[in-house]
Amino acid sequence: MVWVLSSLLLAAILAPWVYQGGKALAAAAASQDLPGLLEWLGAACGKSKFARFYSRSLSFSALVFLPFLYRRIRQLRVGDDHRKSTNALTPWKSAPLQILTGILISAGLLLILVMVLRELRVYTLDPDPPRLPKFLAAVLIPTVAASLMEEWVFRGLLLGLWLKSSRPLMACVGTSLLFAFLHFLEPPVGFAILDPSAPTAGFQLLGRILFHFADPQFFVTDFATLFVVGMILAWARLRTGALWFSIGLHAGWVMVFKICNLLYVDTPDHPLHPWGVGKNIRSGLLPMITLGLTAVLCHFALRRFGTQRKSV
Repeated sequence: MVWVLSSLLLAAILAPWVYQGGKALAAAAASQDLPGLLEWLGAACGKSKFARFYSRSLSFSALVFLPFLYRRIRQLRVGDDHRKSTNALTPWKSAPLQILTGILISAGLLLILVMVLRELRVYTLDPDPPRLPKFLAAVLIPTVAASLMEEWVFRGLLLGLWLKSSRPLMACVGTSLLFAFLHFLEPPVGFAILDPSAPTAGFQLLGRILFHFADPQFFVTDFATLFVVGMILAWARLRTGALWFSIGLHAGWVMVFKICNLLYVDTPDHPLHPWGVGKNIRSGLLPMITLGLTAVLCHFALRRFGTQRKSV
């Protein structure tokens, strides 16, 4: 918690300065020729709002404080039974099969939910969907990047560190709570900072971000769903002793989530909103039921991929 709070506060301090630097780079890219990478970065900064600069500042701050977290966890090791690690004995040749199985389970069940919601008119086809190149980029890039990076950070690095200071259940719960919390660090829709360059702009944004955690409906329909996702991914990591199956599950969820957002639009004031399903397929009781079915299928699939573990 100290690591998370320190990262949030440092990001609030850095965000206005990062914003000013990004907009300066955008102005330079618009007025003169820059190297290819700077040209691309300047164009991205020009289109980005203040919340995106805060998000990038938060990622940087978390990495800055990560060595202190690691040292603290090493200090908290107690007893030989807490020193056990789930080092993978899984052969590399099984990695593609684990990833593919995870994708088929998570994406398959979520696609069924999307089709059911379409039949119920919760979502309708977007009359102006993106063109194929843009559609593929918008689906494939987040699918690959999110599944690889987030699994390495949360189920690889953080869960591995947590297992050295607590029992598996507590480690899974802790990392899953953190996983869900960090996914909702975004301001309410329509919220804007009047002066993003002001030194207090980051704290204004942080206050608005944290405010919606006081909403009970948010915890039931949104936060709880991401927490269960984190628990399933952590459980798969422990059962297999590797990240491959978790990467597959994560990739399947992200892929269908992106496809649904690009091809369908939400039907306002539908009877199933907001408790049955939210404005997207990662919130509500129906997605939670889908996750329960996913966990059941994973239970049987993971029997094939369970590995022996060795202590360190």
